[in-house]
Amino acid sequence: MGPVKGGRVLAPHGCETRAVANSLQISANDVGARQQFHAEPRPIACPGYDCRTMALTSKHLHDALRTVQDPDLGKDLVTLGMVKDVLQTGNDVKLVIELTTPACPMKDKIRGDIDEAVRAKSIETGEPLGKLEIEFTADVRKANDRTREGGNPLPLVKNIIAVGAGKGGVGKSTVSANLAVGLARFGAKVGLLDGDIYGPSVPTMLGLEDVPTAARGNMLLPFEVHGIKTMSLGKLVDADKALIWRGPMAHGAFKQLALQTEWGALDYLIIDLPPGTGDVPLTMSQLLPLTGAVVVCTPQRVAQDDARRAVRMFQQLGIPILGVIENMSYFVGDDGKEYDIFGRGGAEVMAQTMGLPYLGGMPIHMKLRANCDAGTPLANWETPALGRDIDALCQRLASQISIQAHGGLIQPTLSVR
Repeated sequence: MGPVKGGRVLAPHGCETRAVANSLQISANDVGARQQFHAEPRPIACPGYDCRTMALTSKHLHDALRTVQDPDLGKDLVTLGMVKDVLQTGNDVKLVIELTTPACPMKDKIRGDIDEAVRAKSIETGEPLGKLEIEFTADVRKANDRTREGGNPLPLVKNIIAVGAGKGGVGKSTVSANLAVGLARFGAKVGLLDGDIYGPSVPTMLGLEDVPTAARGNMLLPFEVHGIKTMSLGKLVDADKALIWRGPMAHGAFKQLALQTEWGALDYLIIDLPPGTGDVPLTMSQLLPLTGAVVVCTPQRVAQDDARRAVRMFQQLGIPILGVIENMSYFVGDDGKEYDIFGRGGAEVMAQTMGLPYLGGMPIHMKLRANCDAGTPLANWETPALGRDIDALCQRLASQISIQAHGGLIQPTLSVR
């Protein structure tokens, strides 16, 4: 762009044009922070001047940074909330990137990747790039530590508990639904958020098929069934619709379900997470101050390997582990005999070796399966032994939540048969 003189922009070929200065409100990152940038004076079209020659915009820069991954965390800098500032003076750009540790061994690689991505974006768009400055800062707090210090967007909810697993098919949703209903039977006010936005199961397990949706203003009203409040994306889309979403869409859907549901006062909000260690747990840790997480695992070794990864994910995000539950721990036959199909006790040993509380096991029980399919979870307590197992899990979980709330050390135990 030509030099500015007396409020006018001199174009390269000598003709003068009037300058137009625009103030832009541009989204600074995916978590909603906003920064104000002042655009460089833009010349009005004149002969022989290419008006497309402008500086890279904040959107261009953020798009470029979305292609740069933290080598340790495996996600891009924008999604991780590591882009703290974007400053532009003419064609010069300064980026402020916040690392998780001041001694990050991958700092030079991240710097090189940022430089390459921004220069590639400049070439792609045809916009000039002057001096590129990359400044690193460090916030040693973990993601959920920062969230807890920032306040609770759900101030009437006393405890938020995530239920996760390293893989699908271990019965995480079954455990979540029965923990919620079980805690409510003890007199607590409980909510269940179906955060498994790719494969929501709560509508089936709680029998929501014929329950109408409702809203008050821009807030969703939760479904009140079986003594609890619940919300699920499965009630907001067609039942057979395949939810094929990229990270930002998953982030937005989870945020809307969590914050735009009128939960009211709750003692416990249980969040049934999707399997694995992807975008939704990260969004949750940046959005909600969690009391802790429960990891669901089946007894066999292959499930334990994935459960360990889930544990490490929660720990890396600063979310305390309230305990491990072994689902499908054993099978109860028609004759009442117990069969250890998958090797009973594997999750308990895993919890012990990782220094975590073991909350107990849930059996493979035909009544449990039938009641989940029918959407009648309260019927589980009509089978005394099954009801006792679920009650024991709820009581141990409530105890660990109490210990965590008082900042005490949680001591794991191992029962030997």
